[in-house]
Amino acid sequence: MEAMAAERIQTLREHMLNEPRYASIEQAKIITESYQKHPNEPRILQRAHALAAALEQMEITIDPLELIVGNRTAGVRAGVVFPEAGSSWVDRELETLPSRPQDTFNVHEEDIEYFRRIIKPFWKDASLEDRIRIDHGEELKEIGRVAKINQTDHAQGHINPNCRTWLSKGPLGLKTEALSHLEMADSEKRPFYQAVVLVMDGAIAFMRRYAALARTLATSHPEAAEDLMQVATICDALAERPAKTFHEALQGLWFLFVILQMESNASSFSPGRLDMVLEPYYRTSISDGMSKDRALELIECLFLKFNQIVYMRSASSARYFAGFPIGFNIAVGGQDRTGANVENDLSYLFLQAQEELGLPQPNLSVRLHENTTDSLLKKAIRVVAKGSGMPQFFNDEAVVPALEELGVDPADALDYAIVGCVELTTQGDNLGWSDAAMFNLNKALELTLTGGVDLVTGRVLGPDFGSLDTYASYEELEASFAKMIDYYMDRMVEACAWVEAAHIDLLPTAFLSAVIDDCLERGIDVTAGGAHYNFSGIQMIQVANLADSLAALKMLVYDEQVVSAHEMLQALRDNFEGHEILHARILNKVPKYGNDVAWVDELGCRWAEYFQTRLRSFTNYRGGPYHTGMYTVSAHVPMGENVGASPDGRLSQTPLADGGMSPMYGRDLDGPTAVLKSVARLDPSLTSNGGLLNMKFLPSFFATEQGIDKFALFLHSFVDLKIPHIQFNVVRREDLIAAQQDPERYRSLTVRVAGYTAYFTELAGKLQDEIIARTSYADMS
Repeated sequence: MEAMAAERIQTLREHMLNEPRYASIEQAKIITESYQKHPNEPRILQRAHALAAALEQMEITIDPLELIVGNRTAGVRAGVVFPEAGSSWVDRELETLPSRPQDTFNVHEEDIEYFRRIIKPFWKDASLEDRIRIDHGEELKEIGRVAKINQTDHAQGHINPNCRTWLSKGPLGLKTEALSHLEMADSEKRPFYQAVVLVMDGAIAFMRRYAALARTLATSHPEAAEDLMQVATICDALAERPAKTFHEALQGLWFLFVILQMESNASSFSPGRLDMVLEPYYRTSISDGMSKDRALELIECLFLKFNQIVYMRSASSARYFAGFPIGFNIAVGGQDRTGANVENDLSYLFLQAQEELGLPQPNLSVRLHENTTDSLLKKAIRVVAKGSGMPQFFNDEAVVPALEELGVDPADALDYAIVGCVELTTQGDNLGWSDAAMFNLNKALELTLTGGVDLVTGRVLGPDFGSLDTYASYEELEASFAKMIDYYMDRMVEACAWVEAAHIDLLPTAFLSAVIDDCLERGIDVTAGGAHYNFSGIQMIQVANLADSLAALKMLVYDEQVVSAHEMLQALRDNFEGHEILHARILNKVPKYGNDVAWVDELGCRWAEYFQTRLRSFTNYRGGPYHTGMYTVSAHVPMGENVGASPDGRLSQTPLADGGMSPMYGRDLDGPTAVLKSVARLDPSLTSNGGLLNMKFLPSFFATEQGIDKFALFLHSFVDLKIPHIQFNVVRREDLIAAQQDPERYRSLTVRVAGYTAYFTELAGKLQDEIIARTSYADMS
């Protein structure tokens, strides 16, 4: 990249990182005022009016150096208060936002006063959060230590809009299409189409406002006037017609994701396969004289914008989703809809942008398959070696068959994308609801062993199907474990239906629906089942600890009978205090998942398959199937705090295994290849909602070409073994410890938490400690 372009990117980066992070109530004010003006209209029109008003009234800013413009707040990385989804938690936490352990935000005193005086009274008992709490709060609390239900205080994201549709039609084209449907719509569907027209008018106004601001700034910043005038021309053009050039397409895409955020304030709206989506625009601009350096500069400007939006969660939710994981996932490589290899200039330019910037967003993914070229593979490895935690890798040989088994059309399966962290999706036609719930299998096992008693609190939490000292055989234990899973699964599915019903009633999304296939044609909002595919995903937490615990029980209590069931149960109650010999035997003598010990791995597989099979007997509220995933975000820390001492030797309230398919840290003693062989025993269909395998390598491994070649062979093995996902932290333990001691010096240090990258110094201490404790590899042996 040319020196001037590099200086632009570095300056914009510093501006972003140096700006303090604040909570923002500006859109909450506009939303509240809009609802007051439209009290009796259908909810979808109330929401459309509110979004249109925000697009027309929100304060906007442009940094004169920007080539891609737009944001949902005047400042960057602001936490948006969104009262339609949740305001009660905001009221409880406004004063503690600056000091809470995870994901802090500054707060203006005058905003607290206005929120309490105007916004809070209007939304009392009327938000999604309040509706669910009032109707079902006690039931959700009762099951929460086993089945954590998500999406209860924020709108649904985790979706890949049809970027091709947006770029080829633009807001004016989508408005025209909605008007055409409106002419023939019956009374039931008219509000939906009217809402689409309203939000597209808002989008057009939003673009024109940025065009006007850019022109104004051009007069006061003559040094940037040429670029600002180009930005103005592009914004005006996008308001009137589809994108034509590469610059227009990038700007158009960014407007799409800003508006989606303004409509829903949710995580994981993901662009998908941009090397394919943007290639026609790139080729047009290259033919017209654009250089690759200019294309890279524009891409890096877009990447910077992806880092300017974060998501403000409640303190409880932030522990499960730590480090602001907003989830703008971009995938490169893979196969097209016919199975041909995909690789172009943009595949490499996106990788180069990540290599140069090293920022947490977008969440860059590379799709691998048996015909991926060594050139793309090694370029991706060299980016991994830089230590930003990206790209992560997905395996077409595992993912495509898993999606087909779920009922996805083969061509759609070949064209899959990723949303958020590692969640799998078809492109532009799917509400996957991939973050519906997390099911803590280890807590279910604990209740099976204790007769339903919570080891952390001592209270009765679940049904009594027996206890460890009443089971005469391992088979009896398994039978009770199945009953416990069934009991909580039934209640979990019922709870997921409550949440979906509340979203349909309170948070219809006309703008999102316009860029999801089939919604406009059918006149049905995406939340109500308008998409072509309607899935719900449940995460199984955590198979590694479960396999290790069952192995210890089977081997020590039932097969070898070296410890009585009573002694084992008492050791768990005592957190292994006074049972140090037993604890040492469990940790050092019982084989562990992740070391290529088939019988141990298969214990985890058996129960994951049991969970998957039974879950698939249910249908979600939109009429689609449930399916399973294995990833935690950062939930392995707080979910571990809900679990007492476990038979695998884990102490009470300490973290569970990270990732989802990963071994428990410190137990994978036989090297990374053994880990791959263990994980490969999990059928890929178990992770059709996404699976996550974390590994940590030392930077020295990548210092030579021989190291790069070894790593390429390792990834070929990953493909051959049909493991769906893998990602890497490349960092020294000493640097992480130093960052804990001097966070300001290491503020740019990024690490892979789960399926996402975050700034290490912005993570809470317990999560930092867990990342430091993960096994590091210096070689493949």
